[in-house]
Formats: sequence, structure tokens, C-alpha cells
Amino acid sequence: MRRVLRKNLYLFYNWHDLTVGLRGNLHWNSMALQDSTTSLSGFYGWTDTLKGVYYGPGSTTTALPKLLRTLSITKALLVTGSSLHDKTDVVKKVENILKDQDAYGATFYDIGQHSPIDGIRRALELFKQHQCDGIVSVGGGSPVDASKAILYFQQKDTSGPTLPHIAIPTTLSAAEYSIGAGYTDDTGNKVAISSQYLAPSGVILDAELTLATPERLWLAPVISIQCPIILTELGYFKVVNWPSIPIPVKVLCYTALTDLFVYLPQCKASPQAVDIRQKLQLASWMSLWPTKREKYSALGLSHALGHKLGAKYGIPHGITSCLTLAPTVALKAKVASQEDKELLAKTLFYLQQPSTGSVDGDVVKLSSLIHQLVDKLGLQSSLTEYNVPVEDLSKVAAGALGSEDDPTFPEVVRMLKGLY
Repeated sequence: MRRVLRKNLYLFYNWHDLTVGLRGNLHWNSMALQDSTTSLSGFYGWTDTLKGVYYGPGSTTTALPKLLRTLSITKALLVTGSSLHDKTDVVKKVENILKDQDAYGATFYDIGQHSPIDGIRRALELFKQHQCDGIVSVGGGSPVDASKAILYFQQKDTSGPTLPHIAIPTTLSAAEYSIGAGYTDDTGNKVAISSQYLAPSGVILDAELTLATPERLWLAPVISIQCPIILTELGYFKVVNWPSIPIPVKVLCYTALTDLFVYLPQCKASPQAVDIRQKLQLASWMSLWPTKREKYSALGLSHALGHKLGAKYGIPHGITSCLTLAPTVALKAKVASQEDKELLAKTLFYLQQPSTGSVDGDVVKLSSLIHQLVDKLGLQSSLTEYNVPVEDLSKVAAGALGSEDDPTFPEVVRMLKGLY
């Protein structure tokens, strides 16, 4: 699959017909199939809402009209952030397509970092005022999550169906593939909501629209959200443990992990290379392949720390994991179960890295590789840079772990102190 995807970046995937516009043999690595944690029985279901994913440079021009017709959206609220609206022509391009289709309602462009509830409330009022029947989000994880929240509260207000959402991401957050959303409440805390009907109904991966995304916002979310194989720990396959993830999805994850380590440095070196950006969008998709889950459950430690640090201290979500992911993986060498350590250690095989000869050593080496990737991408940071008080670290750790009674609490506090 990976080989075929790289040949043709202009394709369409339709879930309900189960047809994929690509041909080729999927490479099943023997390590994946013979893994003792892999079950040969299971279930796979796609998210309830998804009608299709269009991808390819310039694909928005043709894909958006098709999705509007498929989803019967006659008046859309365009949801985005102020920087994308004020400093680029990306939003204007999407507005013009909506107007050409006589499907434009209004644009709300004041979605802030971490999706503050005030912006969500004002966007919902605009949605109602213009009698919109769907949303088109353009931007990173904040506009996508805010759009989910708008539709969540709109459904609660009306007791009707959850209306459709078309996501056009311009970062690699992968928020467009999940049923959950996070927003910041009035007290500055991150709140999670979820529903089987909140996953976007259509996704457009158009690398041309990502060219205006600032480098740090483009590269950083990958460390936060991608590579779910590493992230049995990080928890972006949040709801269930590793054995119940369908085997083909595992293979996609391993492929995504490899691609991200290859193409991120290439994109850093050639930021205007649209083909590399498109490959990264495809890797992002593979890393969080839309999969129906029975529930939306607890986050892994690195991601949970990101929620506690990000909203409270104004740290972009991608940057929080640039800070915490490598140290958290290293911590796993001390505190994780043997099974979790083995899963983390096995990623070295897919990264074509030699084993150190021990499971714990391989986990530490993986941590080092993540740290090297962050350095190579120029995403180094510190808690000092964001003025996080040292005296707050115990509260941050307890919030991420659930309580100070967690046996790893002292280690996590110690780890956070090392981030200054």
C-alpha cells in the first residue's frame, strides 16, 4: 500500500462502498502477525458518519462540491482561525467554492488555540443566525475540534440529528478522524466531549492549502498525535488496548511511523515541496485510521500532560508533546508492564534501527530517537519558555494521572522538573 500511495496522490476513499482507488499488495510483516499480543479474531468498523476522504494537491476545488452534494449541505458555516483568515488566501479560496455552489452561509474566524468555549458559543450563534445546516472547518486541530463542539451543542439545543461536518485540515493534527473533541472551558481547563456522530462526514487532504501553515504548527502536531504504535503509551488509540486493534490498522500504523520519520526531516529541508507535504497528510491519516470505537476513553500520559499544560499555560498542543513524549517513553522503561515495553521496543524494527540487546534498552533508544527527531525539526522548547511555575508541577502531574496516589506520581513530577 505504501508503495502505491506514493505513486498516486490524487485518489478517493469511500467507506460505505468499501472501494479504494488503489491497487497493490499489502505487505504483512511477520513480526506483526506473530506478535503474541495480536489476536487473529476481532472486529473492524469505520466511523458512523464518514462518507469519504478526498486527497491530492488541489483536490479541494472538485472534492468540496462533491461532498456538499453527498451530505446535502445547502448553507455552510466556515469555521477557522484568525491567522489563516487574515494572513493567507486559504479561507478565501474555500469561501469562493462555497459561494459558487450557492452553499455559503457565513465565516467564523475567531477560533483560538485549544478551542476556547467563548468562540464556540459565538460561532454557534452565527450558525443559528444564518440557518446553516453544516460546517466546513479549515485549519488545524482547534477549528476541527471547535466545529465538533458547535455541532454537539447545536444537537443538544435542538434534539435533532447531528449535522454534517467537512474538515479541510491545514496541519497534521489528525483531529478529523476521531469522534472526540477537546475545548477550553471558562476556567481555563480542557474539557472532552464525544459522540459517534461527531467524526467529520467528509475530509479533504489538499497539500496545496498547507503551504501557508507556519513551520512550527505544521511539524509539531506530528510529535503530539501521530505514530500510534509508539503511542500505545501516548494513547491516541485511546479506547482499547493494543491487542484489540485490528491487524490491518496495526500495519497502517507501522507504515505511518516509518513515513513520518522519513518525510518530516525532508519537509523541514524542503518546506515548499507539495508532494512531501501530501505524503505527510497520508501518513497522518494512516496513523489514526478512522475506526469505530465503543467509547472514547482515557488519554495516555504524554497526551494527558499536554492537555493539562497546554490550555492552562498557553502552550500549543504539538509543542507540549515535543516536550513530554521522549521523556515519557524513557519513563516507560522504568514503570511500564513488560508487554508495553515489548510493544515500544518493537518499533525499532520498523524504523530499521538495530536492537540494543535488551527490551529496556530498546525503549530508552526509542526515546532518544524521538528526542533526536524533535531536535532535527527545530522543535525544542522548555517549560521555562512558557513561564510554568515549578510549584504547579505536582498539580499538573496529579491531573494527568488522576491523583497523587498513582504509584508513578513522584517519577512524573521528577520528569516534569527536567523540562526546564
